[in-house]
Amino acid sequence: MTYKCISIDEAKALIDSDEVTLADVRDEGSFLESNIPNAVHVTAETAAEFLAGAPKDKPLIVYCYHGNSSKGAAEYFVGEGFAEVYSMDGGFEEWRTKY
Repeated sequence: MTYKCISIDEAKALIDSDEVTLADVRDEGSFLESNIPNAVHVTAETAAEFLAGAPKDKPLIVYCYHGNSSKGAAEYFVGEGFAEVYSMDGGFEEWRTKY
């Protein structure tokens, strides 16, 4: 199993379904400044806590600044047993310009 890259429009459709977990892997300051509603801030320090509490059977969308760092994080979450993992192409910066 591997992750899939999706566009911000595909991500929005999943987010609107309310059946998705959002993981924001940007730095804390950027997350606190602005994020996608209901996103969880996940860092190396909080990953274990996130893994313990996140439902692994729900789709997981991982996003970063521009869609690069989220790919590595998405691969990590696949390895941790998440069934359906997506990396959001364009990241939060593209999301912010459209939504």
